[in-house]
Amino acid sequence: MVWTGTWVAERLGVELIGDEELPALLGLALRRNPKRAHLLVSGVLGKHVPQRPSVVYGAGLDLGRRVRTLLGDEEAARAVVLGYAETATALGHAVADGLALAPYLHSTRRAVPGVAPAGGFEESHSHATSHLLLPEDPKLLAGDGPLILVDDEFSTGNTVLNTIRDLHERHPRERYVVVALVDMRAAADRDRLDAFAEEIGARVDLVARAAGTVRLPEGVLEKGRALVAEHEARHGAIREPETVPLASAFVRAALDWPRDLPDGGRHGFTPAHRERLEAALPSLAAGVAEALRSRPGTGRVLVLGFEELMYAPLRLGTALEEAGHDVRYSTTTRSPVLAVDDPGYAIRTRLVFPAHDDPADGPGERYAYNVAGGGFDAVVLVVDSAADTPALHAPGGLLARLGEHVPHVVLAIVPSYVPSRAPEAAPYTPGTAGTTRTVENSGADEATADDTVTEVPDATEAPERSSMLPEPLRGPAFSSYAPEEVGWLLQDLSDVELEAPTEEREEAIQSGGAHYAESLPVEYQPSERYQELFHAALEASAARIARAVGTVTETVLAERPGTPVLVSLARAGTPVGVLMRRWARARHGLDLPHYAVSIVRGRGIDANALRWLAAHHDPADVVFVDGWTGKGAITRELAEALKDFDGFDPDIAVLADPGSCVRTYGTREDFLIPSACLNSTVSGLISRTVLRSDLVGPDDFHGAKFYRELAGSDVSGAFLDAVAARFEEVAATVDTDVKELLTADRAPTWEGWAAVERISEEYGIHDVNLVKPGVGETTRVLLRRVPWKILAKRGAGADLAHVRLLAEQRGVPVEEVDGLPYSCVGLIHPEYTRGATGADGKAVVSR
Repeated sequence: MVWTGTWVAERLGVELIGDEELPALLGLALRRNPKRAHLLVSGVLGKHVPQRPSVVYGAGLDLGRRVRTLLGDEEAARAVVLGYAETATALGHAVADGLALAPYLHSTRRAVPGVAPAGGFEESHSHATSHLLLPEDPKLLAGDGPLILVDDEFSTGNTVLNTIRDLHERHPRERYVVVALVDMRAAADRDRLDAFAEEIGARVDLVARAAGTVRLPEGVLEKGRALVAEHEARHGAIREPETVPLASAFVRAALDWPRDLPDGGRHGFTPAHRERLEAALPSLAAGVAEALRSRPGTGRVLVLGFEELMYAPLRLGTALEEAGHDVRYSTTTRSPVLAVDDPGYAIRTRLVFPAHDDPADGPGERYAYNVAGGGFDAVVLVVDSAADTPALHAPGGLLARLGEHVPHVVLAIVPSYVPSRAPEAAPYTPGTAGTTRTVENSGADEATADDTVTEVPDATEAPERSSMLPEPLRGPAFSSYAPEEVGWLLQDLSDVELEAPTEEREEAIQSGGAHYAESLPVEYQPSERYQELFHAALEASAARIARAVGTVTETVLAERPGTPVLVSLARAGTPVGVLMRRWARARHGLDLPHYAVSIVRGRGIDANALRWLAAHHDPADVVFVDGWTGKGAITRELAEALKDFDGFDPDIAVLADPGSCVRTYGTREDFLIPSACLNSTVSGLISRTVLRSDLVGPDDFHGAKFYRELAGSDVSGAFLDAVAARFEEVAATVDTDVKELLTADRAPTWEGWAAVERISEEYGIHDVNLVKPGVGETTRVLLRRVPWKILAKRGAGADLAHVRLLAEQRGVPVEEVDGLPYSCVGLIHPEYTRGATGADGKAVVSR
């Protein structure tokens, strides 16, 4: 038999090193990801690869029995088993079943109204949002017996460390046991776990079915990206075999699900619950079997679960298998993986369908792997009632997609369990658009899926593990700022070649061939003369900037109740956000959270960053921060983007608002802000943000680069320190400014936008995006774009010294004009092609 990792191994040189059983347990696949070329695909987990239910369940049972032998019955009876959403929810259940004596809980992405989290943690190595722990009984995690943590793959140990750290601070224990199908840690990761156990004074054991490591050759990321791009160009991203005739209709199985029995471990699953399920399984399987018998020719059956709902479908599968049916089991997922029709590749086909559970992050694609072309005569789709929505039944929905490839489809609905202390709501009707639903707690002992159930509004399921969002990047690993100064809600693309010559970028942007955020300009390296100008400007303007920082910070503190959460628009807003944070700390002893997020003109703000913020902070506390306003395009972009997100205030706090676009500002004067004079070397060595579909997937943060190689030219710290050193001397002036501002009419007049429209028409440009008003924007034009000419306000002095120097270096004319509301305006060359530059690459003087 061909190993299902052969295709990837032969092309990328990836190797599995370790126990002989590893190739039987793991295959390899590829996904478009700038951080990791390969994907380990388990053959016994029942997620991506259909497998006999008895094999999947037996793998977990065996691990649980080994844990019971390790602990002994007395300690096993004091233990709690905790599984990780979503991939390991059924595995954790099976481990708990093997242990037999302990309750089970799995983490979840689905917030449930009325159920307060008993803890939470981050899965830092993945893309996912935070894990929530929502036990119905708050005492479940409060004991001091052993805690058993179950995951499918133990790769770095970061998730386990985060979990133990969070829970150990609340309820210290003497013993933890980590359980996984495979232990793929490197030696350094093993040492780190040992050191952590010693640090907290607890014993940490590991139980795994097999162990090894993945050997990655040099350059594997680049080779992997190229391989994915090549395959998708030839065959497309999705491989599906020829469809069979559409099933005439699906059949709904009648499940006599026991009243008050949880559908899984989201809120806890006790040994008593397990006994009730075991007693009910024959009847539940009989209901499914009856539905199958109503459709002739259903010999080979796939029981297909739904994201976190893995255990109930698995046990239905084991019961059907025990009754003599030829059964396989797998579940749907959010994780996008390349499909290759080759026996040496783990993901042969994939079905794509829209989300059908009203997820918190909005609509998106979902996937079922190795179902199409799997030779199945029937699929038993098992979902909870929260997912039985019109989207499930719609044309192009999951039921229809299954019907295109499998002759018979059976739908089985398990009532979504919500603890009794959650609020009551309107009745649920199967097939209606909905949210989390549960069978009512009164009445008979058992109920069918069609009986009356209650609905809890606004309970939605957040992304599963493949869609998780990591913790913010921080210095010194990413940026030269201190880690407490800012957390970057970005992904690190430092190893990706993104720079292009300025002229090539301009031609592509203006021709419509590329968006400006799809590449980066080559970083401008300032001349000695220009650096002298920067330092002179900083010395001359430090107090002026400090006054503006103090004014905008005090205005925010006065008008925002609670503790503001500063969210800078990367990257121009980031130095300002750091300075505002420093002011709040120096004057008030406040330690304001500060993050940086990406916003792209024409594409909007990073929606995943907003979701992360909403999961960790009250959106009402978020204050967006930028350096300055030009014509107000980003102000409008943010306001438009936030219409799809509840609770966020679109008002931006800026250092300078010469365009009169916002109501929260430090000044409305257009003056030189030294942080506008340079690129990354004054912004923590971070590039402008990048948004490109082959690098940033639907579940990723936007990207940026960390230019470590420019550390010798970095003045980020010098800029911050020079301004912060003047805080004390401007404090009294700031207090006066703020008193006046708080009673003044600060409504935006959009004077700048009107001026830009006038200039655009007057100079025959007819595109406001090519008109960049203000000192900061004009500097950007000279550093990053192909400038046509600079308009300077007549009489403007030292504030424009650096602009005049840059214009001289690039051969750009500077015209002094009257009646300009800004100190200067930069005009990008309209209808630019490389033929519009001279032989030396400098812009041709306008005639």
